[in-house]
Amino acid sequence: MDQFALDALQLVTTRPRENYGTLAVAPLTPVLGAEISGLDLSKELTPDQQDEVKRAFLAHHVLVFRDQHLTTEDHKRFAALFGPLHPVALPAEGSDPYVLEISADSTSREIAGNGWHADGTADAEPSLGSMLHITRIPEPGSGGDTLFADMHLAYDLLSPALKSFLDSLTAVHDGARPWLLAGQTPPPEYDVPRAEHPVVVRHPETGRKLLFVNAPYTSRITQLSAAESTALLDLLYAHIARTPLLHCRVRWQPNTLVFWDNRCVQHHAVWDYYPHSRHGRRVAIDGTRPTAS
Repeated sequence: MDQFALDALQLVTTRPRENYGTLAVAPLTPVLGAEISGLDLSKELTPDQQDEVKRAFLAHHVLVFRDQHLTTEDHKRFAALFGPLHPVALPAEGSDPYVLEISADSTSREIAGNGWHADGTADAEPSLGSMLHITRIPEPGSGGDTLFADMHLAYDLLSPALKSFLDSLTAVHDGARPWLLAGQTPPPEYDVPRAEHPVVVRHPETGRKLLFVNAPYTSRITQLSAAESTALLDLLYAHIARTPLLHCRVRWQPNTLVFWDNRCVQHHAVWDYYPHSRHGRRVAIDGTRPTAS
């Protein structure tokens, strides 16, 4: 491990831990993720519980709640504590416009989220975060975990020279790109979003810097030639995917809800369970425009 990594990790792992009175917080790694116990999300949370969940969310970025038996309204009510709900981009006809069904089985030829990404970064205002409630998991031993990566630490682990260079750059995020990469064309009713965001942004609540590019949506870095942009983005994507220090892994159980901060975390839904099935529902929360200041 080089000195850049050691310095960054010492800053993260020596921060004082939060104290909680209404819930228990068990970190998944010293850097990212925590399991939360002591709450029943099917019931309205008290103001103290709401405050502590929000503090845990900012501290750990990925929160895991086990044994949560939730209706769709319970799910939406909990998400609404963090802001207005973020609509599904292409909701199925007759479906709830704020609830995305996440399903895969033996007939699936692809699944949502199979690869490192943040959700909807081509939007002018990408979502604050997502809450995924999984009710059916693959057979035991069949996989289906989700990986998460901390984009604060992804930035912190870079050399000072590279960080300084990245701080000056912006990148185009294109909502058509995931379709094109899959050899498909966006449906005609889809109002394809496209936005230019800084490559390095600050978290709107904590002010911490983070890396804000991802392979499915980021088409190019504006200030570089096409070849230079591809080379730099490939370097950053390899850094995100191949640096285990950035990662935590969530092993799903039935009726688990995971809430992640889409502003500073990427995720990868590992599709290693074919032909077995998995089912859940996702609700997202409105965010703000990413900024470097």
